[in-house]
Amino acid sequence: MIDLIGFSSAATVPAMFLVGLLGASHCAGMCGPIALVLGGASERRGAVIWGYQLGRISSYLMVGLAAGAISQFTAQWLALAPLLRLLAAALLAAMGLYIMGLWHGLLTIEKLGARLWRRIQPLAGPLGAVRGAGGAYAVGLVWGWLPCGLVYTAVGMALASGSLLDGALAMAAFGVGTLPAMVAVSWFSGRLTGYLQSPLLRRISGLLLVAMALLMAATVWQHSGHRSEADAGIIDSGAVDSNTSEPQHHRHH
Repeated sequence: MIDLIGFSSAATVPAMFLVGLLGASHCAGMCGPIALVLGGASERRGAVIWGYQLGRISSYLMVGLAAGAISQFTAQWLALAPLLRLLAAALLAAMGLYIMGLWHGLLTIEKLGARLWRRIQPLAGPLGAVRGAGGAYAVGLVWGWLPCGLVYTAVGMALASGSLLDGALAMAAFGVGTLPAMVAVSWFSGRLTGYLQSPLLRRISGLLLVAMALLMAATVWQHSGHRSEADAGIIDSGAVDSNTSEPQHHRHH
């Protein structure tokens, strides 16, 4: 089985990009209104749109660095890597069910994040006052912390990345995956938001996320089984060696 959850950077980056891409319907609902306001905020429309997106992805990158550092510590010293990977799979499955409208357990996590968000949001200032790329970038840095189940799912996967660098790359890849939907909404107005939130698209995206989660969990289970077999083999071979070893007799003249 291909190791999508071994979290080498080569496997993590495309997987996280796919998570961001499949979350398009959720992104359109959560951040679509912000993107629309900024898209019409200035004659420098392109600079504002891309400045905001770069700021948003920069905030994800910072979170990814922190998550990767935690992951590296727990993997090296606490041997929690399998548990973190199972947590990531559970969050991904929950996100898939959330997008399909079948289960809304992630709303509880979003409500917890809302407490921090109420303190951070005023730093962005009024969206309508943004006139250039610099101001839009600053707004993106702040709005990247908006309570969002999809972002929390990505953070859970970054926590299973195994290293500081991989955690940062994972969150950056996730942010890039969300770009097509977010930029399209900014450029093509609210009609696209309705298309992105169509029941069929939400159902397909959610099913694919759940499938990814099941594959992740199966990979962790497979690795655990192989490790147990390898450990048992080492123990058995050690026992055989100790039983078959013969004492050395030295002849004295």
